[in-house]
Amino acid sequence: MSAVGTRDAGLTAARRWGVLVTIGAGLLLITLDNSILYTALPTLTEELGASGAQSLWIINAYPLVMAGLLLGSGTLGDRVGHRRMFLIGLVVFGVASLVAAFAPSAGLLIAARALLAVGAAAMMPATLALIRVTFLVERERNLAIAVWGSLSVVGMALGPIAGGALLKAFWWGSVFLVNVPVVIVAVVAVLSLAPRDQPDPGKTWDLLSSVQVMAGLVGAVFTIKELGHRPPNPAVVAVAAITSIIGFRLFVRRQQRLAHPLIDFAIFRNPAFTAGVLAAGLSMFAVGGLQLVTTQRFQLVEGFTPLAAGLLVAAAALGSLPTALLGGAFLHRTGLRPMIAGGLALATGGVVLVAVGLSAGFALLVFGLVVTGAGLGSVMAVASTAIVGNVPARRAGMASSVEEVSYELGSVIAVAMLGSLVTFVYATTVRLPAGAPAAARESLPDAHASGAGNPAILEAANAAYDTGYLVTMAVIAVVLAAGAAVTARLLRHHGPASVSALRPGH
Repeated sequence: MSAVGTRDAGLTAARRWGVLVTIGAGLLLITLDNSILYTALPTLTEELGASGAQSLWIINAYPLVMAGLLLGSGTLGDRVGHRRMFLIGLVVFGVASLVAAFAPSAGLLIAARALLAVGAAAMMPATLALIRVTFLVERERNLAIAVWGSLSVVGMALGPIAGGALLKAFWWGSVFLVNVPVVIVAVVAVLSLAPRDQPDPGKTWDLLSSVQVMAGLVGAVFTIKELGHRPPNPAVVAVAAITSIIGFRLFVRRQQRLAHPLIDFAIFRNPAFTAGVLAAGLSMFAVGGLQLVTTQRFQLVEGFTPLAAGLLVAAAALGSLPTALLGGAFLHRTGLRPMIAGGLALATGGVVLVAVGLSAGFALLVFGLVVTGAGLGSVMAVASTAIVGNVPARRAGMASSVEEVSYELGSVIAVAMLGSLVTFVYATTVRLPAGAPAAARESLPDAHASGAGNPAILEAANAAYDTGYLVTMAVIAVVLAAGAAVTARLLRHHGPASVSALRPGH
């Protein structure tokens, strides 16, 4: 073993990989909670008597609060130590899971989901930062980050499956209660295995910056969702858009004035870093969009159970695992460009196969999901390397936060934009028979609820939803293709055996 290897954070190989297993458990909890409610939402909405607006916030409170806090938590981790932040996040996540599991009202559940996001935001940047300071040998670090990236895909894909399976055996609160024993084991493991912190008390945490960026994010999501309504409310669009613009503008101006900003925009001058951030966001956009519309389509149109629909979209996770692990193992030979740009291009072809398979045959659709997962697995494994490997160690927390914000934004935008798009296309193209209830024109669930089993109404509604599904697949494919072209250009000089563009002390 090289001298560098023997100095690897003072840890034995067993302890290093033990740290990775522990980090992976925390990451799996975070990503599972992003999608586990897709199948549980109808049940808990009925149990708690939640309104439509409350149902929306039960889902969105988690990713929105997390995205708003991620930048700040990464910098805070640089200040107080990433091991400590991970432990704090685990404890908050466990407490919030208990509150959510036994929440007697929709309002308390929304508050618990927001608290879950606080814990997740504390943990997320710490996961990558701990890998960065634990694995100093580049090849080992690449493989560790590949495992990390594959768990992100697996967690998102397993969420609907876990939700469906738990609902089948237990009550809706079990989707949150299952987190608690994992949290307890992870806390013990972190205390035993993780390297000691080397905090930088010179770093400052700015709460106002987090509030500003969260206002920008919430305003953007409200704008996208309202534009998907038919017709949209101009006043809501205007207020939400103005709030978003003001929030982001104030955030950018404040970062430029702060001595220790939550994000130093200079790091985006590194093309490999920028390509990694872009690839991370696009990957989650594709995963989130595919998962959302595919599970809904096969439950509503084909009559799949929540568990069966969850198993269907797990085909993407199945495809992602081998390419994620192989991508990390061979990155030092291939370089970033073929893994990121090539992976996005492969995923584009997979989405096209999914769209064709909708009419050509179920087997082709499943194969398309596997191909899409294979492309995105490669991307997500090495995008993290592109990000954390192209900033100095003192910026590890900041870089990790930027990546996690990119992941969360990709997921939030996918749910907001693509969920609204499929509903908009449905409402625009549906051709219901004379005498059909007005509610049937609003959405496919409304058509099924108000159509009273009328075959003509259901056939027209299903056909319109399929049109929306195909349009959504086309949008995802175009976005992925554009991402492949842009990242290929950004990484044109990042070939085989290339290393981080920034030296550790830079």
